[in-house]
Amino acid sequence: MSRRRRAAAAGRSADRFHGWRMVAFAAVMLGLTGPGQTVGVSAFVDPMMAALDLTRSEVSAAYLVGTLIASTALPGVGRVLDVRGTRRTLVVVAVALAVALAAMSAVSGLVTLALGFVGIRMFGQGSLSLVATNAVAPWFVRRRGFAIAVVTAVGSSLIALVPLLATLGVGRVGWRATWVALGGLVAVVLVPVALRGFVDRPEDVGQRPDGDPDDGPGEEDGRVLTAAADAAAAPDAAAKAVRRDHTRGEALRTPMLWALIGGAVATGMLTTAMSFHQIDLLGEQGLTPLQAAANFLPQTVATFSTVLGVGAIVDRVAPRWILLASMTLLAAAMLAVPLVRPGAAAVAYGVALGASGAAARSLEAGAAPRLYGLRHLGAIRGVVTALGVASTALGPLALSLGRDLTGGYATTLRWLVLLPVTVAVLGMLAPEPGAPRVTD
Repeated sequence: MSRRRRAAAAGRSADRFHGWRMVAFAAVMLGLTGPGQTVGVSAFVDPMMAALDLTRSEVSAAYLVGTLIASTALPGVGRVLDVRGTRRTLVVVAVALAVALAAMSAVSGLVTLALGFVGIRMFGQGSLSLVATNAVAPWFVRRRGFAIAVVTAVGSSLIALVPLLATLGVGRVGWRATWVALGGLVAVVLVPVALRGFVDRPEDVGQRPDGDPDDGPGEEDGRVLTAAADAAAAPDAAAKAVRRDHTRGEALRTPMLWALIGGAVATGMLTTAMSFHQIDLLGEQGLTPLQAAANFLPQTVATFSTVLGVGAIVDRVAPRWILLASMTLLAAAMLAVPLVRPGAAAVAYGVALGASGAAARSLEAGAAPRLYGLRHLGAIRGVVTALGVASTALGPLALSLGRDLTGGYATTLRWLVLLPVTVAVLGMLAPEPGAPRVTD
């Protein structure tokens, strides 16, 4: 069937490249993970504590348990994404997240709260984030890094609006009704996108990656060109070899994937911990609660700028250098806590913290398709996402316990800085993997 006839059969024009529309849809998907993200949940913590007669430690423990359980499902979600595609997976995830958010309005105690956290973390922060960041990879080859950066930047900005909307909702209609409203918002927006708007691959509508014409370079051509480059570097080995995508097992045997996982875990654990305790942490350095809360602004600006910058270079710069920059910024922010004061020093701290996490997330999302291929990308990134989500559960508790043991945040952070340092060293030593080969 011709390109134009295949597009007509799908009910869409073959003349206009649909990839950038998929980028917009994916950014909206990522933005609607907000109610399941730490920043979104934070707006509900105090009113739920008061209504359910729970302590902050009890709520934190429920959050820890819920997040850890939720993370175990993500490798399976990644496999489903590879087999069923983005559109079908999105329908299930969107409906499940909407139901989970609405169910949060019915929690009545510690056990039901923990179960509620399982749902919104599994389908919000975990599954929907994985679907959103995977969605645009098949639509681009040359501009894949930039496209994923746009998704991350816009999506992160939308996530930052969720705490504001939730706070306004809680103040006007109460926390239970606000949970229901957020669930309705997810269903009303994402289910139509999945059923009527999203297309899994350009081939489904008779197009090619990057909007290239039929005789332009597409994904398969990109693999051929990469194979040719490998052959030039090692002609004897490549002469009889055929390239193929990594399976999840093969990818997990490459040190570079573990370096990327390390970056996700280090930034997930430590930036979440420092953000979760930000009011108290910066309060010890002389900032008022308002000044400490305002520090989220430079973090957001740095996140937006960094994901665009990393997206523009991720396909041209070796992953180790971006990972090194991310871990250096994270270590600098951690070690600089005792020096933070109101004003420029606090802004610099916020910029370093926001940029470090953004660089690691953008690197993993942008580099994984190039390093490991598309066929098993969901399964591979499902493991990365699962470990990253699990780390966000451990971070706040680790920093809190460390503060209790040492008497302050700064001492604890000096010990925890060993994590980004270790990841940086691993990244510098890990070779960049070539595609696995099968010989004739």
